[in-house]
Amino acid sequence: MKTLILFFLALSGAYSAGAAVSDTSRAVPVKGATNFRQLGGYETKQGTHVKWNKLFRSGEISKLTDADMKLLAQKHINYVVDFRGNEEVAKAKDRLPKGAVYLQLPAGSENINSWMAQMPKLNSADSLMTSFYGQTSHLKAKYQPFFKELLLMPDTSALLFHCTAGKDRTGIGAALLLYALGVPEETILADYLESNIYRKEENEKMVKMMTGMGVKEQVAKDLAAVKTEYLQATYYAIVQQYGSVDTFLNKEMGLSQADLDLLKMKYTE
Repeated sequence: MKTLILFFLALSGAYSAGAAVSDTSRAVPVKGATNFRQLGGYETKQGTHVKWNKLFRSGEISKLTDADMKLLAQKHINYVVDFRGNEEVAKAKDRLPKGAVYLQLPAGSENINSWMAQMPKLNSADSLMTSFYGQTSHLKAKYQPFFKELLLMPDTSALLFHCTAGKDRTGIGAALLLYALGVPEETILADYLESNIYRKEENEKMVKMMTGMGVKEQVAKDLAAVKTEYLQATYYAIVQQYGSVDTFLNKEMGLSQADLDLLKMKYTE
């Protein structure tokens, strides 16, 4: 109950908290991908900080330039986790750093295209988005291998995880990871909401494209954005089913206390 109350307080102050979290030093200046940033520097409840240049998140990376590839190599990004479905991957295959370990985790992404076919019929997409975020059946298959990769990754490497826009499936992954590292809920939510800033130009293009295809403007804006209530839907669903996020991490993500301690040792300082 205490955790739930703290989370509600975090939600009420999310937008003001976002201003404090926003830091352009987290942006990775690539030309061929959007929403490419890292999780370094966030303070944990224990007073430590997430290590810089170890954990990166982004949208799809099929169009990375040669200069981008050199930058990824400089940052030792040798592991890439792709949360997209098979159809998405087939249309835009990742451009991977040389020798990178690649892990595709498509669970929950199988019906993205058919789901999008509903768009022209809607006046708002909020209920659809909260329904998407509130699904828990695929979470184990999607994110447990992600955590296992983080536990096994050599300390000399960094990991990038992404989906297509780098905001929804990637946003949930980032939220779970930051929670496991002990980052406060208000900071987790603020990082999630940062996608609205990092994707501003891309979202404007997306809205224009979708309205040109007959989708109502409000629906397009809902789909392009991240909102507090979207991530909140994931939290509600987890708490309702498992009692707490901590229990979920243990039972569904397979993270023992020793695993959590190892994650903190590897990725915070």
